[in-house]
Amino acid sequence: MIIEQAKYLCQMKRVFLLLGSNIGNKQEVIITAIRQINSDAGKVVQTSALYETAPWGFKDQDLFLNAVVEIEPSLPPAQLLVTILEIERQLGRTRLVPKNGPRIIDIDILIYGDEIVNTPELTVPHPAMANRRFTLVPLAEIAKDYLHPVLNKTIGQLLNECPDTLTVYPVGTIEWQ
Repeated sequence: MIIEQAKYLCQMKRVFLLLGSNIGNKQEVIITAIRQINSDAGKVVQTSALYETAPWGFKDQDLFLNAVVEIEPSLPPAQLLVTILEIERQLGRTRLVPKNGPRIIDIDILIYGDEIVNTPELTVPHPAMANRRFTLVPLAEIAKDYLHPVLNKTIGQLLNECPDTLTVYPVGTIEWQ
């Protein structure tokens, strides 16, 4: 009964994840990650388009593909992090590259309902999202009017105010089912 209550409470939250890849078959890796998220972390409710984005931070690398998915989580935030890190590992992610460097897959928890998490392992909402167009553009596509639980601004407002000027171009829809 307690497990069922926890699942029910998790599923009432709007949770948004950012996926990114710039190594290998980027689109296929993102689709595979979405399938695994749907299987292991929570039902995928909607996805943004795929966006080609300039690298952020570490500039000397290939362009990224990014997308945002909304899920109905079956796990609380800390366990969701463990699960997405395992999905990254299964897809070949290694963390031996420089921060913001090339990666086969990166999955970030952007927002977990109105929850605020600040532990050494996890900060939610994602602390850098308001400064990154590659995050805000796909997030605004599916949640423009969603209110950021800390900044008290909608995602659309954050995008309009974003200081980042890097390029973010839509390149197609995601067919993952």
